Amino acid sequence: MDALTQSPTLEMNSPNQEKKLGFVASKWDWVKGKMVNAAKTTKKLGTDDPRRVIHAMKVGLTLTLVSLFYYFRPLYDSFGESAICAILTVVVVFEFTVGGTLSKSLNRGSATLLGAAIGIGAKSLAAAGGQRGEPVIRGFLVFLIAGAATYTRFLPIVKRKYDYGAQIFIVTFSLVAVSGYRVNHILQMSHQRLATVLMGGAACILISIFVCPVWAGQDLHNLVAENIEKLADFLDGFGDEFFSCAGDGEEEDEKPFLTGYKSVLDSEATEDSLAQFAWWEPPHGGFKLCQPWKEYLKIGNLARECAHHIQTLGECLIHSKPQVASEIHRKIEKTCTTMSKETGKALREVSSTIKEKRFPSPSLQTHLQKSKSEAVDLIIKLEEFSLPKHDLREIMKLFVVASTLSDIVGTVEEISVSVAQLSTKARFENPKSTPTYCEKQRQLATVEPLDDIDQCKDCVVIDVREQELRI
Repeated sequence: MDALTQSPTLEMNSPNQEKKLGFVASKWDWVKGKMVNAAKTTKKLGTDDPRRVIHAMKVGLTLTLVSLFYYFRPLYDSFGESAICAILTVVVVFEFTVGGTLSKSLNRGSATLLGAAIGIGAKSLAAAGGQRGEPVIRGFLVFLIAGAATYTRFLPIVKRKYDYGAQIFIVTFSLVAVSGYRVNHILQMSHQRLATVLMGGAACILISIFVCPVWAGQDLHNLVAENIEKLADFLDGFGDEFFSCAGDGEEEDEKPFLTGYKSVLDSEATEDSLAQFAWWEPPHGGFKLCQPWKEYLKIGNLARECAHHIQTLGECLIHSKPQVASEIHRKIEKTCTTMSKETGKALREVSSTIKEKRFPSPSLQTHLQKSKSEAVDLIIKLEEFSLPKHDLREIMKLFVVASTLSDIVGTVEEISVSVAQLSTKARFENPKSTPTYCEKQRQLATVEPLDDIDQCKDCVVIDVREQELRI
C-alpha cells in the first residue's frame, strides 16, 4: 500500500523538477552566451589594435612604480598620505597617446602649482581682515577667482587646450583657500602634494614616450590618408558597378569598397581630438615641432565634403541602377567610367603623397585634367539626347550622376591644392625628377675623347672640324 500511495507523488514531482532543471539550463546557456560574446569582444578589441593591450600594460607598470611611495619607508616618511596623489595622477592623466598624456600632465602640474599659490595668497590676505573680516574676504575671493576661472573655460583656446587645467585650478584653489589649516601647514602639505603630482606626471610622460609610444600626430596623418584612399576605392569601382545591370554580380554587402566612405563621414571628432593632442607632442618620426596640424583638419573637411557627394552616388547605385542597359547608358558608359576612375586615381595619388610625406607628382594634375575633360564630354553627350525619344526620368537620373561626379572632381582639385600647401608648410621631400627620353638618349650617347687613338682597336673615329659660321 505504501508503494502505491508514493508513486503518484513521484510522478507529480518529476514534471516540476524537469521545469526547474530546464529553467536553470536556459539561464546557464544565457550566461554562457554572454561570457562568450564578452570574450570575443575583448579579443577583437586587442586584435584590431594591439597597441591597446600594450597601453594597459604601460598603465599597470606606471602604477607599480608609483606605488613604491608606500612600499619604501623613506619615501613614505617624506610624503606621507600625500603619496596617494601620485597614484591618482597616473590614473587620471595617462592617456592612450603621447600628446594626450603630455596635455593632461602639464595641465595638472601647472594648475596645481598655480592654484595652490593663489590659494595661499588669498588665505593670507583674508587673515589680515581679523577674526570677523576673514570669512567675508575669503568668501569674496573664492567667489571672484573661482567664477573668473570658470568663465575662462568658455574661451575657445582654453576650451580646446586648457580646460582640464582650469578644472584642476578651481579645485586646488578652493581646497587651499577654504581649508582650516594654518599657512605653515598648508605650505608643507602643498609642497608634498605638488611633488607627488609632478612625480606621477613625470612617470606617465617618460613611460608614454619611451615605451612603445603612440603618437597622435602619426595617427592623424594615417587617418587622413586612409580616408582619402577609401574615397578612391569607391570611385575606382563606381563606373563598373553602376553600369552593370541590377541583379548581376555580388551583393553590396559583399563589396566593402562601396561602403568604406561611410566611416569618413563620422571621422571629424576623431580628427579634431588627434589634432589637439598632436599640438602637445615633441618632434617625432619626420614630424617637426611646428607641424601644420590645421592643414590636416582642412584636408579632412574636404574629404568629408567629397564623401557626402559620394553618398549621393551610393544612393544612385540603389535607386537609379538600370535594370537593362539602354542606348543612353551604353553611350555614356565609357565616359562616365573613365571620369570616375581618373578621379579615383587622383585621390589615390593624394593619399600616397600624404603617406610618403612628399610633394604631389605631376601625374596628379594629369588625372585631374582627364577627369575634367571627361566631365565636359559627359554633359555634352547627355544634352544630345532629345526628350521626346527618351524617358525624362532616366535622363534626369543620369544628369544627377554626371553633376555629382563633376562636383567630386572640383572637390578633389581643392584637396590637391590643400595637400600641396601641406607639403610646403610641413617641408616634405620633393620627388626626384625622372629623366626625360631625350635626357636618357643623351646619357646613352655620351662620347668620351681618347688621348691616344693607336691604343684603341675597335673604335669609331669621329672627325670634328671647326667651321666658321657666317651670317
